[in-house]
Amino acid sequence: MKMKIMVIIAHPDLKQSRANQALAQALNGQTDTLVRDLYQEYPNWTIDVQKEQQLLLEYDRIVFQFPFYWYSCPPLLKKWFDDVLTYGWAFGPGGEHLKGKEFVVAITTGGPENGYRSGGDNWFTISELIRPIQATLVRCNGTFLPIFVTYNASFGTDAYLSQEARRYAEHIQTSLITLAR
Repeated sequence: MKMKIMVIIAHPDLKQSRANQALAQALNGQTDTLVRDLYQEYPNWTIDVQKEQQLLLEYDRIVFQFPFYWYSCPPLLKKWFDDVLTYGWAFGPGGEHLKGKEFVVAITTGGPENGYRSGGDNWFTISELIRPIQATLVRCNGTFLPIFVTYNASFGTDAYLSQEARRYAEHIQTSLITLAR
């Protein structure tokens, strides 16, 4: 049985992001992959919790794609986490609906890879900076898979972004066993 993947893009202005558009477009035509634009779906920030929880139940792997803003995710995605991943549903007593689900964080950064290392321009590695999101998803009984990062997204050439898009599509469709290596 083929894995069903849901990609939740959380970019406040996706039309202006060459990098995030390229990543999303790499998934066009992929069977069993649903790509959603959170800012387009919820322009007034009123999240349909029941709909979102139902979608989470229907998919095996959930990918959160977003630009890395001030060492975190954009605010609508944070609100999505707060509203959708509720006590008694996603965690706590009776909160086992996401058990066995796989989660991938896919981010774009404006800066270079060497800026995201211990002692670098940003002081910490991407893995360290993304830890609160990882902790949230693990707390919800999910399996946190390796992060996907496109560095220098703001300055990437078309060829670079095309290469990253291919790498992204492969990454999110790769089996858990391969990703865990």
